[in-house]
Amino acid sequence: MEKTVATAVFESLASSVRLDVFRLLVKAGSQGMVAGEIAATLELPSTNLSFHLKAITHARLLTVEQEGRYQRYRANIPLVVELIEYLTAECCSGMPEKCLDLNTVTGCVPSRQLKRPKGRGLAKA
Repeated sequence: MEKTVATAVFESLASSVRLDVFRLLVKAGSQGMVAGEIAATLELPSTNLSFHLKAITHARLLTVEQEGRYQRYRANIPLVVELIEYLTAECCSGMPEKCLDLNTVTGCVPSRQLKRPKGRGLAKA
């Protein structure tokens, strides 16, 4: 991952509305949601949501697929996994296996199931 891509991802999530949208779409999984469902769930005006969806999609955090008159949005989980790998590539002096099991993270294990050993990064529960 390039630094510019990582920066764009973080910039796109710097809004609480965008973060809420992204987290909602992560929860929706591969089914995703159409814009109207997102707006109704988050109680947002459609015009406001459209602005935020465009910004998140431009950062590649969302994919969008046309379905008739609607657009279905999905979280780009592979990009998030790539971002985590980018952020942790130099973990523990280049030995990330000592700090973090990325398989745990990419396996969608909720963070509450991860334990933090004393003096080290995250580890499996």
